[in-house]
Amino acid sequence: MRYKIIALILSIVSSSCLIIAQPTFSKDIAPIIYNQCTVCHRSGEIGPMSFTSYDEVKNWASTIKYVTSIKYMPPWKADPEYSNFLGENYLTDEQIELIKQWADAGAPQGDVSDEPPLPDFPSGSLLGEPDLVLEMEEAWLHRGDNKDEYRYFVIPTGLTEDKVVKAIELRPGNPKIVHHCLFFEDITGEAAANDAATPEYGFDGFGSFTSDQTAVLTAKQYQGYVPGQKPRFYQDGVGQVLSAGSDLVLQMHYAPWSVDELDKSTINIFFADENEDVERYVESHIMVPLGNVLINGPFFIPANQTRSFHGIWDVPSDLSLVGIAPHMHLLGTDWTVYLESPDGTITNLISIPDWDFNWQGYYNFNRYIKAEQGSKIHAIASYDNTSENPNNPNNPPQWTSWGEGTEDEMYYLPILYIPYQNGDEDIIFEDVSTSIDHVAFDEDNDLALLPNPADERTRLEFDLRRGQSISVGIYDIHGKLVRMVRNNEFFPKGKNIVNLAISSLEKGIYSVSLITKDYIRSQQLVKN
Repeated sequence: MRYKIIALILSIVSSSCLIIAQPTFSKDIAPIIYNQCTVCHRSGEIGPMSFTSYDEVKNWASTIKYVTSIKYMPPWKADPEYSNFLGENYLTDEQIELIKQWADAGAPQGDVSDEPPLPDFPSGSLLGEPDLVLEMEEAWLHRGDNKDEYRYFVIPTGLTEDKVVKAIELRPGNPKIVHHCLFFEDITGEAAANDAATPEYGFDGFGSFTSDQTAVLTAKQYQGYVPGQKPRFYQDGVGQVLSAGSDLVLQMHYAPWSVDELDKSTINIFFADENEDVERYVESHIMVPLGNVLINGPFFIPANQTRSFHGIWDVPSDLSLVGIAPHMHLLGTDWTVYLESPDGTITNLISIPDWDFNWQGYYNFNRYIKAEQGSKIHAIASYDNTSENPNNPNNPPQWTSWGEGTEDEMYYLPILYIPYQNGDEDIIFEDVSTSIDHVAFDEDNDLALLPNPADERTRLEFDLRRGQSISVGIYDIHGKLVRMVRNNEFFPKGKNIVNLAISSLEKGIYSVSLITKDYIRSQQLVKN
Protein backbone atom coordinates (compact mmCIF):
# COMPACT_ATOMS: atom_id res chain seq x y z
CA MET A 1 0.00 0.00 0.00
CA ARG A 2 2.83 2.32 0.90
CA TYR A 3 4.43 1.82 -2.54
CA LYS A 4 1.11 2.58 -4.26
CA ILE A 5 0.86 5.85 -2.35
CA ILE A 6 4.44 6.77 -3.24
CA ALA A 7 3.77 5.94 -6.89
CA LEU A 8 0.62 8.06 -6.85
CA ILE A 9 2.52 11.00 -5.35
CA LEU A 10 5.27 10.68 -7.95
CA SER A 11 2.66 10.57 -10.68
CA ILE A 12 1.00 13.71 -9.40
CA VAL A 13 4.35 15.51 -9.07
CA SER A 14 5.34 14.41 -12.57
CA SER A 15 2.04 15.63 -14.00
CA SER A 16 2.43 18.94 -12.20
CA CYS A 17 5.90 19.40 -13.68
CA LEU A 18 4.53 18.73 -17.15
CA ILE A 19 1.79 21.29 -16.62
CA ILE A 20 4.29 23.86 -15.39
CA ALA A 21 6.57 23.19 -18.35
CA GLN A 22 3.76 23.31 -20.89
CA PRO A 23 4.32 26.34 -23.15
CA THR A 24 1.61 28.97 -23.39
CA PHE A 25 0.96 31.67 -25.93
CA SER A 26 1.37 34.57 -23.52
CA LYS A 27 4.69 33.51 -22.06
CA ASP A 28 6.40 31.46 -24.77
CA ILE A 29 4.78 31.85 -28.20
CA ALA A 30 3.82 35.54 -28.35
CA PRO A 31 7.47 36.72 -28.09
CA ILE A 32 8.32 34.55 -31.11
CA ILE A 33 5.30 35.51 -33.22
CA TYR A 34 5.35 39.23 -32.42
CA ASN A 35 9.08 39.64 -33.00
CA GLN A 36 9.55 37.42 -36.05
CA CYS A 37 6.19 37.02 -37.80
CA THR A 38 3.92 39.99 -37.19
CA VAL A 39 6.03 42.42 -39.21
CA CYS A 40 4.58 40.73 -42.32
CA HIS A 41 1.43 39.21 -40.83
CA ARG A 42 -0.61 42.32 -40.07
CA SER A 43 -3.09 44.50 -41.86
CA GLY A 44 -1.78 46.01 -45.08
CA GLU A 45 1.33 43.84 -45.28
CA ILE A 46 2.21 40.81 -47.38
CA GLY A 47 1.18 38.07 -44.94
CA PRO A 48 -2.16 36.51 -45.96
CA MET A 49 -3.38 36.38 -42.36
CA SER A 50 -2.90 38.65 -39.34
CA PHE A 51 -0.93 37.59 -36.24
CA THR A 52 -1.44 40.48 -33.83
CA SER A 53 -3.28 38.76 -30.96
CA TYR A 54 -3.90 35.39 -29.35
CA ASP A 55 -7.29 35.05 -31.00
CA GLU A 56 -5.74 35.55 -34.43
CA VAL A 57 -2.81 33.22 -33.86
CA LYS A 58 -4.59 30.29 -32.18
CA ASN A 59 -6.74 29.61 -35.26
CA TRP A 60 -3.56 28.95 -37.25
CA ALA A 61 -1.67 26.97 -34.60
CA SER A 62 -1.48 23.74 -36.64
CA THR A 63 -0.40 25.59 -39.77
CA ILE A 64 2.24 27.56 -37.85
CA LYS A 65 3.53 24.31 -36.37
CA TYR A 66 3.88 22.78 -39.82
CA VAL A 67 5.49 25.68 -41.71
CA THR A 68 7.98 26.31 -38.91
CA SER A 69 8.83 22.60 -38.57
CA ILE A 70 9.88 22.44 -42.24
CA LYS A 71 11.53 25.90 -41.90
CA TYR A 72 9.39 27.40 -44.65
CA MET A 73 8.58 30.20 -42.21
CA PRO A 74 10.01 32.63 -41.36
CA PRO A 75 11.39 32.94 -44.90
CA TRP A 76 15.10 33.14 -44.12
CA LYS A 77 17.12 30.92 -46.45
CA ALA A 78 20.76 31.75 -45.60
CA ASP A 79 22.46 29.27 -43.28
CA PRO A 80 23.28 31.14 -40.01
CA GLU A 81 25.94 28.54 -39.18
CA TYR A 82 27.85 29.52 -42.33
CA SER A 83 27.77 33.34 -42.18
CA ASN A 84 25.76 36.16 -40.64
CA PHE A 85 23.77 39.10 -41.98
CA LEU A 86 21.74 42.07 -40.82
CA GLY A 87 18.20 41.31 -39.75
CA GLU A 88 18.46 37.54 -39.62
CA ASN A 89 14.97 36.17 -39.13
CA TYR A 90 14.92 32.46 -38.44
CA LEU A 91 13.77 30.24 -35.60
CA THR A 92 16.06 28.16 -33.43
CA ASP A 93 15.36 24.46 -32.95
CA GLU A 94 14.23 25.27 -29.41
CA GLN A 95 11.70 27.82 -30.66
CA ILE A 96 10.37 25.38 -33.25
CA GLU A 97 9.95 22.73 -30.56
CA LEU A 98 8.11 25.21 -28.30
CA ILE A 99 5.64 25.96 -31.10
CA LYS A 100 5.11 22.24 -31.68
CA GLN A 101 4.46 21.54 -28.00
CA TRP A 102 2.08 24.50 -27.77
CA ALA A 103 0.09 23.51 -30.84
CA ASP A 104 -0.07 19.84 -29.76
CA ALA A 105 -1.39 20.92 -26.36
CA GLY A 106 -4.33 22.72 -27.93
CA ALA A 107 -2.74 26.21 -28.19
CA PRO A 108 -3.35 27.35 -24.58
CA GLN A 109 -3.34 31.08 -23.94
CA GLY A 110 -1.88 31.10 -20.42
CA ASP A 111 -1.76 34.12 -18.13
CA VAL A 112 -2.50 37.22 -20.20
CA SER A 113 -0.26 39.26 -17.89
CA ASP A 114 2.72 37.33 -19.28
CA GLU A 115 2.05 38.48 -22.85
CA PRO A 116 4.60 41.00 -24.15
CA PRO A 117 3.42 44.19 -25.83
CA LEU A 118 2.85 44.06 -29.57
CA PRO A 119 5.59 45.94 -31.47
CA ASP A 120 4.57 49.48 -32.29
CA PHE A 121 4.66 49.07 -36.05
CA PRO A 122 4.40 52.20 -38.18
CA SER A 123 1.75 52.48 -40.85
CA GLY A 124 3.39 52.41 -44.27
CA SER A 125 7.15 52.79 -44.43
CA LEU A 126 9.42 50.85 -42.07
CA LEU A 127 12.19 53.37 -42.69
CA GLY A 128 10.44 56.60 -41.75
CA GLU A 129 9.51 59.66 -43.77
CA PRO A 130 10.86 59.38 -47.34
CA ASP A 131 12.50 62.30 -49.10
CA LEU A 132 11.02 61.38 -52.47
CA VAL A 133 7.95 59.30 -53.28
CA LEU A 134 7.52 57.99 -56.81
CA GLU A 135 4.49 56.12 -58.11
CA MET A 136 3.71 54.05 -61.15
CA GLU A 137 1.85 56.29 -63.58
CA GLU A 138 -0.83 53.70 -64.23
CA ALA A 139 -2.09 50.52 -62.63
CA TRP A 140 -0.78 47.48 -64.48
CA LEU A 141 -3.07 44.54 -65.23
CA HIS A 142 -1.33 41.25 -64.58
CA ARG A 143 -3.22 38.56 -66.45
CA GLY A 144 -4.50 35.54 -64.57
CA ASP A 145 -2.97 33.05 -67.00
CA ASN A 146 -0.71 31.32 -64.44
CA LYS A 147 2.38 32.73 -66.14
CA ASP A 148 5.27 34.80 -64.84
CA GLU A 149 5.59 38.32 -66.11
CA TYR A 150 8.71 40.49 -66.11
CA ARG A 151 7.93 44.08 -66.96
CA TYR A 152 9.88 47.32 -66.95
CA PHE A 153 8.31 50.55 -65.73
CA VAL A 154 10.13 53.87 -66.21
CA ILE A 155 9.51 56.62 -63.67
CA PRO A 156 11.14 60.07 -64.04
CA THR A 157 12.80 61.14 -60.80
CA GLY A 158 12.37 64.85 -61.49
CA LEU A 159 15.69 65.55 -59.78
CA THR A 160 17.41 68.80 -60.68
CA GLU A 161 20.64 67.87 -58.90
CA ASP A 162 22.47 64.68 -57.99
CA LYS A 163 21.33 63.07 -54.74
CA VAL A 164 22.94 60.44 -52.54
CA VAL A 165 20.56 57.54 -51.96
CA LYS A 166 20.65 55.85 -48.56
CA ALA A 167 17.75 53.45 -49.14
CA ILE A 168 14.95 52.58 -51.56
CA GLU A 169 11.73 50.99 -50.35
CA LEU A 170 9.05 49.52 -52.59
CA ARG A 171 5.50 49.56 -51.27
CA PRO A 172 3.69 46.98 -53.42
CA GLY A 173 0.30 48.07 -54.60
CA ASN A 174 -0.72 44.41 -54.75
CA PRO A 175 1.48 42.23 -52.48
CA LYS A 176 -0.20 39.06 -53.76
CA ILE A 177 1.44 39.25 -57.18
CA VAL A 178 4.64 41.29 -56.71
CA HIS A 179 7.30 38.59 -56.46
CA HIS A 180 10.31 40.91 -56.43
CA CYS A 181 11.53 44.16 -57.96
CA LEU A 182 14.91 45.44 -59.14
CA PHE A 183 15.81 49.14 -59.37
CA PHE A 184 18.10 50.70 -61.98
CA GLU A 185 19.16 54.23 -62.92
CA ASP A 186 18.90 55.30 -66.57
CA ILE A 187 20.45 58.58 -67.68
CA THR A 188 20.37 57.77 -71.41
CA GLY A 189 16.61 58.04 -71.93
CA GLU A 190 16.62 54.71 -73.76
CA ALA A 191 14.34 53.02 -71.26
CA ALA A 192 11.77 55.82 -71.62
CA ALA A 193 12.03 55.53 -75.42
CA ASN A 194 11.36 51.79 -75.20
CA ASP A 195 8.32 52.53 -73.05
CA ALA A 196 7.04 55.13 -75.54
CA ALA A 197 7.41 52.60 -78.37
CA THR A 198 4.78 50.34 -76.84
CA PRO A 199 1.07 51.21 -76.77
CA GLU A 200 0.59 50.01 -73.20
CA TYR A 201 2.27 51.17 -69.99
CA GLY A 202 5.80 49.83 -69.58
CA PHE A 203 7.40 47.14 -71.70
CA ASP A 204 8.23 43.46 -71.40
CA GLY A 205 11.78 42.53 -70.59
CA PHE A 206 14.14 40.68 -68.34
CA GLY A 207 17.74 40.77 -69.49
CA SER A 208 18.05 44.53 -70.07
CA PHE A 209 15.99 47.70 -70.39
CA THR A 210 18.12 48.79 -73.38
CA SER A 211 18.93 47.23 -76.75
CA ASP A 212 22.21 45.93 -75.32
CA GLN A 213 21.24 42.77 -73.44
CA THR A 214 24.47 42.82 -71.43
CA ALA A 215 24.05 46.44 -70.33
CA VAL A 216 22.13 45.35 -67.24
CA LEU A 217 25.40 43.96 -65.89
CA THR A 218 27.02 47.40 -65.83
CA ALA A 219 23.96 49.57 -65.18
CA LYS A 220 23.75 51.27 -61.80
CA GLN A 221 21.58 49.00 -59.68
CA TYR A 222 20.17 49.72 -56.24
CA GLN A 223 19.13 47.24 -53.58
CA GLY A 224 15.84 45.68 -54.67
CA TYR A 225 12.64 44.55 -53.06
CA VAL A 226 11.87 41.03 -51.89
CA PRO A 227 8.87 40.09 -49.73
CA GLY A 228 9.48 39.61 -46.04
CA GLN A 229 12.69 41.63 -45.72
CA LYS A 230 13.04 45.12 -44.34
CA PRO A 231 14.95 47.40 -46.73
CA ARG A 232 18.26 48.63 -45.33
CA PHE A 233 19.94 51.99 -45.05
CA TYR A 234 23.51 52.08 -46.21
CA GLN A 235 25.89 52.65 -43.33
CA ASP A 236 26.81 56.16 -42.28
CA GLY A 237 29.17 57.80 -44.76
CA VAL A 238 28.16 55.44 -47.58
CA GLY A 239 25.53 55.73 -50.33
CA GLN A 240 24.73 55.60 -54.03
CA VAL A 241 24.22 58.53 -56.38
CA LEU A 242 20.91 59.09 -58.16
CA SER A 243 21.65 61.52 -60.96
CA ALA A 244 19.85 64.72 -61.90
CA GLY A 245 17.40 64.16 -64.76
CA SER A 246 17.56 60.40 -64.38
CA ASP A 247 14.79 57.85 -64.68
CA LEU A 248 14.28 55.15 -62.08
CA VAL A 249 13.68 51.90 -63.93
CA LEU A 250 11.73 49.18 -62.16
CA GLN A 251 11.97 45.59 -63.29
CA MET A 252 8.87 44.05 -61.73
CA HIS A 253 8.46 40.31 -61.51
CA TYR A 254 4.80 39.40 -61.17
CA ALA A 255 4.24 35.84 -60.00
CA PRO A 256 1.93 33.39 -61.82
CA TRP A 257 -1.69 34.05 -60.83
CA SER A 258 -4.99 32.44 -61.70
CA VAL A 259 -7.12 35.59 -61.95
CA ASP A 260 -6.50 39.08 -63.32
CA GLU A 261 -4.97 41.44 -60.75
CA LEU A 262 -4.02 45.13 -60.81
CA ASP A 263 -0.87 46.62 -59.30
CA LYS A 264 0.12 50.24 -58.81
CA SER A 265 3.17 50.31 -56.57
CA THR A 266 4.94 53.27 -54.97
CA ILE A 267 8.64 53.76 -54.24
CA ASN A 268 10.03 55.58 -51.20
CA ILE A 269 13.51 57.02 -51.64
CA PHE A 270 15.66 58.22 -48.74
CA PHE A 271 18.53 60.63 -49.35
CA ALA A 272 21.58 61.40 -47.25
CA ASP A 273 21.19 64.25 -44.82
CA GLU A 274 22.88 67.39 -46.18
CA ASN A 275 25.29 67.31 -43.23
CA GLU A 276 26.28 63.67 -43.68
CA ASP A 277 29.83 63.34 -44.95
CA VAL A 278 29.43 60.69 -47.66
CA GLU A 279 32.94 59.45 -48.46
CA ARG A 280 32.31 56.25 -50.42
CA TYR A 281 29.79 54.98 -52.93
CA VAL A 282 28.42 51.49 -53.28
CA GLU A 283 29.15 49.64 -56.50
CA SER A 284 28.19 46.17 -57.65
CA HIS A 285 29.72 43.32 -59.58
CA ILE A 286 27.31 40.77 -61.05
CA MET A 287 28.56 37.25 -61.65
CA VAL A 288 26.82 35.59 -64.59
CA PRO A 289 27.92 32.60 -66.73
CA LEU A 290 29.45 34.67 -69.54
CA GLY A 291 33.02 34.78 -70.75
CA ASN A 292 35.38 32.82 -68.53
CA VAL A 293 33.49 33.26 -65.26
CA LEU A 294 32.61 29.55 -65.01
CA ILE A 295 35.47 27.10 -64.67
CA ASN A 296 33.15 24.25 -65.69
CA GLY A 297 30.82 25.86 -68.23
CA PRO A 298 29.04 26.34 -70.52
CA PHE A 299 25.85 26.93 -68.61
CA PHE A 300 23.27 24.35 -69.63
CA ILE A 301 21.52 21.54 -67.80
CA PRO A 302 20.57 18.43 -69.79
CA ALA A 303 17.29 16.70 -69.05
CA ASN A 304 17.37 14.15 -66.22
CA GLN A 305 20.68 15.43 -64.87
CA THR A 306 21.93 17.39 -61.88
CA ARG A 307 24.73 19.90 -62.39
CA SER A 308 26.82 22.31 -60.33
CA PHE A 309 28.53 25.37 -61.79
CA HIS A 310 31.59 26.96 -60.21
CA GLY A 311 32.26 30.61 -61.00
CA ILE A 312 35.19 32.79 -59.91
CA TRP A 313 35.56 36.56 -59.70
CA ASP A 314 39.10 37.93 -59.35
CA VAL A 315 38.86 40.90 -56.99
CA PRO A 316 40.54 43.84 -58.82
CA SER A 317 41.38 46.05 -55.82
CA ASP A 318 41.03 46.21 -52.05
CA LEU A 319 37.29 46.20 -51.37
CA SER A 320 34.91 46.01 -48.44
CA LEU A 321 32.02 43.72 -49.22
CA VAL A 322 28.60 45.12 -48.26
CA GLY A 323 26.07 42.51 -49.36
CA ILE A 324 25.18 39.70 -51.73
CA ALA A 325 22.04 38.51 -53.53
CA PRO A 326 22.12 35.01 -55.08
CA HIS A 327 19.48 34.32 -57.72
CA MET A 328 18.37 31.23 -59.62
CA HIS A 329 15.09 29.68 -60.75
CA LEU A 330 13.05 26.52 -60.15
CA LEU A 331 15.76 23.98 -60.94
CA GLY A 332 18.10 25.58 -58.40
CA THR A 333 18.87 23.64 -55.24
CA ASP A 334 21.66 25.47 -53.40
CA TRP A 335 24.33 28.18 -53.39
CA THR A 336 27.73 28.29 -51.69
CA VAL A 337 29.85 31.45 -51.96
CA TYR A 338 33.18 32.07 -50.24
CA LEU A 339 36.16 34.41 -50.41
CA GLU A 340 39.66 33.05 -50.92
CA SER A 341 42.37 35.53 -49.90
CA PRO A 342 45.79 35.61 -51.59
CA ASP A 343 47.29 33.77 -48.58
CA GLY A 344 44.70 31.00 -48.90
CA THR A 345 42.48 32.10 -46.03
CA ILE A 346 38.82 31.25 -46.60
CA THR A 347 35.99 33.55 -45.49
CA ASN A 348 32.44 32.26 -45.75
CA LEU A 349 30.10 34.65 -47.57
CA ILE A 350 26.79 32.82 -47.94
CA SER A 351 25.31 29.35 -48.05
CA ILE A 352 21.73 28.69 -49.12
CA PRO A 353 21.43 24.91 -48.72
CA ASP A 354 17.74 24.73 -49.61
CA TRP A 355 16.99 27.21 -52.38
CA ASP A 356 13.38 28.35 -52.65
CA PHE A 357 12.44 30.47 -55.64
CA ASN A 358 9.53 31.95 -53.67
CA TRP A 359 11.85 33.50 -51.09
CA GLN A 360 14.76 35.32 -52.64
CA GLY A 361 16.75 37.81 -50.67
CA TYR A 362 19.18 40.70 -50.51
CA TYR A 363 21.61 39.81 -47.77
CA ASN A 364 23.60 42.60 -46.09
CA PHE A 365 26.61 41.45 -44.09
CA ASN A 366 26.57 42.33 -40.39
CA ARG A 367 30.02 43.90 -40.83
CA TYR A 368 32.27 44.89 -43.71
CA ILE A 369 34.23 41.96 -45.13
CA LYS A 370 37.64 42.90 -46.48
CA ALA A 371 38.47 41.45 -49.91
CA GLU A 372 42.09 42.13 -50.77
CA GLN A 373 43.25 42.73 -54.32
CA GLY A 374 44.03 39.34 -55.82
CA SER A 375 41.41 37.54 -53.76
CA LYS A 376 38.95 35.25 -55.49
CA ILE A 377 35.24 34.97 -54.85
CA HIS A 378 34.06 31.44 -55.53
CA ALA A 379 30.36 30.94 -56.26
CA ILE A 380 28.99 27.41 -56.64
CA ALA A 381 25.37 26.90 -57.68
CA SER A 382 23.65 23.54 -58.09
CA TYR A 383 20.62 22.50 -60.13
CA ASP A 384 18.35 19.47 -60.36
CA ASN A 385 16.75 18.91 -63.77
CA THR A 386 15.26 15.51 -62.96
CA SER A 387 11.74 14.37 -62.25
CA GLU A 388 12.80 14.00 -58.60
CA ASN A 389 12.74 17.80 -58.31
CA PRO A 390 9.14 18.68 -57.37
CA ASN A 391 9.70 22.25 -58.59
CA ASN A 392 10.77 21.22 -62.08
CA PRO A 393 8.51 23.23 -64.45
CA ASN A 394 8.81 20.61 -67.19
CA ASN A 395 7.33 17.11 -67.13
CA PRO A 396 9.15 15.28 -68.53
CA PRO A 397 12.33 17.29 -67.86
CA GLN A 398 13.67 19.36 -70.77
CA TRP A 399 17.14 20.58 -71.78
CA THR A 400 17.50 23.95 -70.04
CA SER A 401 19.87 26.90 -70.28
CA TRP A 402 20.05 30.60 -69.47
CA GLY A 403 16.78 32.43 -70.05
CA GLU A 404 14.49 35.10 -68.73
CA GLY A 405 11.45 32.95 -68.05
CA THR A 406 10.94 31.07 -64.82
CA GLU A 407 10.95 27.83 -66.82
CA ASP A 408 14.49 28.75 -67.94
CA GLU A 409 17.38 28.90 -65.51
CA MET A 410 19.80 31.47 -64.12
CA TYR A 411 23.16 31.86 -62.41
CA TYR A 412 23.05 35.49 -61.24
CA LEU A 413 25.01 36.83 -58.28
CA PRO A 414 25.19 40.58 -57.48
CA ILE A 415 27.95 41.46 -55.02
CA LEU A 416 27.80 44.92 -53.43
CA TYR A 417 31.01 46.61 -52.27
CA ILE A 418 32.76 49.88 -51.47
CA PRO A 419 36.47 50.80 -51.72
CA TYR A 420 38.29 49.50 -48.66
CA GLN A 421 39.42 51.87 -45.90
CA ASN A 422 41.70 50.94 -43.04
CA GLY A 423 39.68 49.66 -40.10
CA ASP A 424 36.60 48.62 -42.07
CA GLU A 425 36.83 45.06 -40.79
CA ASP A 426 36.39 46.33 -37.22
CA ILE A 427 33.09 48.12 -37.88
CA ILE A 428 30.12 46.20 -36.45
CA PHE A 429 26.61 46.75 -37.82
CA GLU A 430 24.78 44.22 -35.69
CA ASP A 431 25.78 42.11 -32.69
CA VAL A 432 24.59 38.55 -33.30
CA SER A 433 26.04 37.32 -30.00
CA THR A 434 23.06 38.64 -27.99
CA SER A 435 19.74 36.82 -28.25
CA ILE A 436 16.76 39.14 -28.40
CA ASP A 437 15.00 36.81 -25.96
CA HIS A 438 17.56 37.49 -23.25
CA VAL A 439 18.17 41.23 -23.41
CA ALA A 440 18.57 43.03 -20.12
CA PHE A 441 16.83 46.38 -20.38
CA ASP A 442 17.67 49.12 -17.90
CA GLU A 443 15.65 52.28 -18.44
CA ASP A 444 18.40 54.35 -16.83
CA ASN A 445 21.21 52.92 -18.94
CA ASP A 446 19.82 51.65 -22.21
CA LEU A 447 22.31 53.09 -24.71
CA ALA A 448 26.03 53.49 -25.12
CA LEU A 449 28.50 55.08 -27.54
CA LEU A 450 31.52 52.98 -28.46
CA PRO A 451 34.20 54.22 -28.77
CA ASN A 452 33.88 57.46 -26.87
CA PRO A 453 35.88 59.73 -27.24
CA ALA A 454 36.17 59.04 -30.97
CA ASP A 455 37.97 60.38 -34.03
CA GLU A 456 36.23 59.16 -37.18
CA ARG A 457 33.56 56.62 -36.19
CA THR A 458 31.50 55.55 -33.25
CA ARG A 459 28.38 53.46 -32.84
CA LEU A 460 25.23 53.89 -30.79
CA GLU A 461 24.12 50.67 -29.13
CA PHE A 462 20.66 50.52 -27.60
CA ASP A 463 18.18 47.98 -26.27
CA LEU A 464 14.47 48.06 -27.01
CA ARG A 465 11.85 46.31 -24.90
CA ARG A 466 9.63 46.11 -27.97
CA GLY A 467 9.94 46.90 -31.63
CA GLN A 468 9.17 50.52 -32.41
CA SER A 469 10.10 53.51 -34.55
CA ILE A 470 13.02 55.59 -33.34
CA SER A 471 15.00 58.64 -34.38
CA VAL A 472 18.71 59.23 -33.75
CA GLY A 473 20.04 62.77 -33.79
CA ILE A 474 23.39 64.46 -33.16
CA TYR A 475 23.18 67.81 -31.34
CA ASP A 476 25.83 70.39 -30.52
CA ILE A 477 26.56 71.72 -27.04
CA HIS A 478 23.84 74.36 -27.47
CA GLY A 479 21.18 71.80 -28.33
CA LYS A 480 21.12 72.61 -32.05
CA LEU A 481 20.51 69.67 -34.35
CA VAL A 482 23.67 68.90 -36.34
CA ARG A 483 22.34 65.87 -38.20
CA MET A 484 19.38 63.50 -38.05
CA VAL A 485 20.91 60.07 -38.62
CA ARG A 486 17.65 58.08 -38.49
CA ASN A 487 14.18 59.57 -38.65
CA ASN A 488 11.36 57.34 -37.35
CA GLU A 489 12.85 54.08 -38.61
CA PHE A 490 11.40 50.85 -37.22
CA PHE A 491 13.83 48.78 -35.13
CA PRO A 492 13.05 45.36 -33.59
CA LYS A 493 13.09 44.33 -29.95
CA GLY A 494 16.51 43.71 -28.47
CA LYS A 495 19.97 45.06 -29.10
CA ASN A 496 20.42 47.40 -32.06
CA ILE A 497 23.37 49.34 -33.48
CA VAL A 498 23.51 52.54 -35.51
CA ASN A 499 26.94 53.49 -36.81
CA LEU A 500 27.95 57.15 -36.91
CA ALA A 501 30.59 58.64 -39.24
CA ILE A 502 31.85 61.72 -37.39
CA SER A 503 35.08 62.65 -39.18
CA SER A 504 33.54 65.88 -40.49
CA LEU A 505 32.45 67.06 -37.03
CA GLU A 506 34.56 69.74 -35.40
CA LYS A 507 36.33 68.80 -32.19
CA GLY A 508 34.15 69.25 -29.16
CA ILE A 509 31.30 67.83 -27.12
CA TYR A 510 28.05 66.66 -28.66
CA SER A 511 24.93 64.87 -27.58
CA VAL A 512 23.61 61.80 -29.37
CA SER A 513 19.91 61.30 -28.68
CA LEU A 514 17.66 58.28 -29.09
CA ILE A 515 14.09 59.51 -29.55
CA THR A 516 10.92 57.43 -29.37
CA LYS A 517 7.32 58.54 -28.98
CA ASP A 518 7.55 57.69 -25.25
CA TYR A 519 10.98 58.93 -24.17
CA ILE A 520 14.31 60.51 -25.10
CA ARG A 521 17.68 59.13 -24.03
CA SER A 522 20.92 61.01 -24.63
CA GLN A 523 24.60 60.19 -24.42
CA GLN A 524 27.46 62.69 -24.46
CA LEU A 525 29.94 62.25 -27.31
CA VAL A 526 33.46 63.66 -27.25
CA LYS A 527 34.88 64.25 -30.75
CA ASN A 528 38.68 64.28 -30.75
